[in-house]
Amino acid sequence: MTASAPASADLAAAAAARDFACTLSAQWQSQLAGEIIGVYVIGSLAHGGFSRRYSDIDLALITERGLDQAALNGLRAQALALSSELGPKVSVFFTDRSFKGGRFPPLDRADYLDHAVPVIERERITPSRPSLDEVRGYLAGAPFTNWIHSADAFAACETLAPQDRKSYLRALLYPARFVASFMTGKMMSNDEAVARLKEFCPPDLDASLIQRALECRCAAADPDDLFPARMLFPRQVAALERFVIHTVADWR
Repeated sequence: MTASAPASADLAAAAAARDFACTLSAQWQSQLAGEIIGVYVIGSLAHGGFSRRYSDIDLALITERGLDQAALNGLRAQALALSSELGPKVSVFFTDRSFKGGRFPPLDRADYLDHAVPVIERERITPSRPSLDEVRGYLAGAPFTNWIHSADAFAACETLAPQDRKSYLRALLYPARFVASFMTGKMMSNDEAVARLKEFCPPDLDASLIQRALECRCAAADPDDLFPARMLFPRQVAALERFVIHTVADWR
């Protein structure tokens, strides 16, 4: 396989994912009968770095009154029915006209403002941009805590189960994404975030491990060869904790 073959495969996969998003969005529009204001592609499918193996299909759905759980379950069921391969990759970010409810965290709101690609658009809703303080507060909460729990769990594992490969690779890459967004308030691709570590890397954070994880992702390879590196997770966690504490101290 030539060096350009993985990139070509990812481009083809991204095109297929966008076609799937268009078909799925048309079904959603029919089901919701006038409620939809816009459906957008966000995430790696919008700002680049889509991986045929590891990326989700992130869709932002803006409706007049938001969605209840039953409606959301129905939309997800349609995605699964449309494609057993692509349906499970769909991740839905949803809110109402005022961007007050639903599931639309600050960082994803920034991604929507910067990179959203319309699939269906009746009206362009422009919410206020989340401040850097808001993004940092969000990142330092549940996302950071969830990553620490994941890192601790992987560090204690003896084997890497096939169904955990994607989450393991994401755990390895997460520090780069975290640092990039914590410093800028923006959503970045894995490639961009890892590249920024060459300009600034928190002390004691192992950037070489993160680079190896990125190379694995770009090749759509199994991360099994990186599994011994799970023993470095405590060091990565400690480095990010110090980074957050010192950055917040300076910020205040």
